Amino acid sequence: MFGQYDIIDRRFRDCVILNAPFEKLCGDLLWAEGPVYFADGDFLIWSDIPNDRMMRWIPGIGAGEYRRPANFSNGNTRDRQGRLVSCEHGARRVSRTEPDGRVTVIADRYRGKRLNSPNDVVVKSDGGIWFTDPDYGIMTDYEGYKAESEIGACNVYRCDPRSGEAAIVADDFAKPNGLCFSPDETRLYIADSARSHDPKGPCHVRVFDLRDGQSLAGGRVFAEIDTGIPDGIRCDTEGNLWVAAGEGVNCYEPGGALLGRIRVPEAVANITFGGPRRSCLFITATTSVYRLFVNRVGAQTP
Repeated sequence: MFGQYDIIDRRFRDCVILNAPFEKLCGDLLWAEGPVYFADGDFLIWSDIPNDRMMRWIPGIGAGEYRRPANFSNGNTRDRQGRLVSCEHGARRVSRTEPDGRVTVIADRYRGKRLNSPNDVVVKSDGGIWFTDPDYGIMTDYEGYKAESEIGACNVYRCDPRSGEAAIVADDFAKPNGLCFSPDETRLYIADSARSHDPKGPCHVRVFDLRDGQSLAGGRVFAEIDTGIPDGIRCDTEGNLWVAAGEGVNCYEPGGALLGRIRVPEAVANITFGGPRRSCLFITATTSVYRLFVNRVGAQTP
């Protein structure tokens, strides 16, 4: 243990900066989620789900509301054109914010049935949009609107960039949550956070091989999470996987060994890399958003 770090493998010392300050950027939130960094504008956007708003933090200025109402948005990312892509619990859809502010629906149904409550989303280099669809947003009125699932399952989907059609790429999850690609896009990592509501439910991250860039093969357990529930996940450029889990952020090397953990004062929901060199780890944790400089560079683009 060193300060706020639990060093399990000596290699973790090279992944972090032991004397870097742990900064609180914003507080007074209800459930902070879905951070996404805009390098071209040098600002961070995230969701405050129960408050039905999206927030924005700008260096030197601070935090303020970006959008309200926000359809109880959860996960956010950017597409290859730099546009904001959001998962909306309230509207049960994945949407895109155009440069002029208009909101375009990417996906809200599968074979005529409404999605549950899209949770997290990533965009591959070919423009394909991959997202998870657990039922958290329809379980209560706290993070969306209580309703029955029309699909009757919690799946992972891919939206084709040309046809716009949504296809199921994984249908054997209890509650699929955070997801991210490896730096070379040959792997897709997906968290299953079902233990949040079922003591015997899955609590791990699985890894799949990409087949033809559009479908998945395999699906072995990459890491069992023994402290907290796995939520948002991100890769750095060296292939290490960073996992938001309980009151900390776990770091795993590409083979699945746990290197260490960053302890956080609150339960962590999601993470993203940002800053001018993509070496800042932004952490959304219950009522607050934190920033920590690390010694690795985030793999996500743009």
